[in-house]
Amino acid sequence: MATLKQFFTGRGLVVALPFAFLLIFFLLPFFIVAKISVSQMETVTFKDLITLSEGVLQLTLNLGNYVFITQDALYFSTYIASLQYAFATTVLCLLIGYPFAYFMARAKPSVQPALLMLVMLPFWTSFLLRVYAWRGLLSENGWAADLIVGSGLDQVLLALGLISAPGKLMHTPFSLVLGMTYTYLPFMILPLYSNLAKMDLRLLEAAADLGATPWVAFWKVTVPLSKAGIIAGSMLVFIPCIGEFVIPELLGGPETLMIGRVLWDEFFSNNDWPMASTVAVIMVLLIIVPLAIFNKYQAQAQEQRR
Repeated sequence: MATLKQFFTGRGLVVALPFAFLLIFFLLPFFIVAKISVSQMETVTFKDLITLSEGVLQLTLNLGNYVFITQDALYFSTYIASLQYAFATTVLCLLIGYPFAYFMARAKPSVQPALLMLVMLPFWTSFLLRVYAWRGLLSENGWAADLIVGSGLDQVLLALGLISAPGKLMHTPFSLVLGMTYTYLPFMILPLYSNLAKMDLRLLEAAADLGATPWVAFWKVTVPLSKAGIIAGSMLVFIPCIGEFVIPELLGGPETLMIGRVLWDEFFSNNDWPMASTVAVIMVLLIIVPLAIFNKYQAQAQEQRR
């Protein structure tokens, strides 16, 4: 009795609440979607997976949707495209966000709150409005489009295959990646800043005393010590980018089809809930893999600290 009382009033309750939250708001909905993915649809209802007929208990699983996805090139190419765009966005956010986070962490303590506020300032505006703003900036006669075309950068983008014609910036891979990079850049900067701000600067002084140049000290000391922030920021950017729907819908085009759009079409255009649920299950599994890698790294890092 004493042990049970300690569980409900102490550490056990603290641990149980997050698990209960995950069970109710993640695992339970995921199992419902997984159940729909292996069910057969009858107009607006689904057939029972488990039936009892004449004393015989039968379990009927419809795996045809999973087989169809492996055989249809559209779904495979869409998953690959989603991974590619998410990876490109993550790399760009890292290349842009790391110098900014490094500058924030090395700035004067009196200036750091203002810099942190500038990073969080976009969150004060609606996500949808910010994406719509890029439609105006990149459309014809938009000042960003005029600047890119006037400087000749559209020819570089055309040579890289990011746009389909000179001056056509909207509804291209360029506009899609630009929109996602702008949207998710703060999610890269914040964990990097948190990690770099805690770094012991005496390590850099020791590296300098041993003859290391600032550039060598950066690559040999700063980057390895900020690996946890790099991984955390990359996961925060990569995972939501895979299933992104709003940005590809507003800034992308037919040649930038991502899995979020396919999921929407299956649910609301085709009204094929089993197929849509199958697409969603596979997308969740794609997300779980990088999460598992991140958790494994975090566990190893904690063991090394001990």
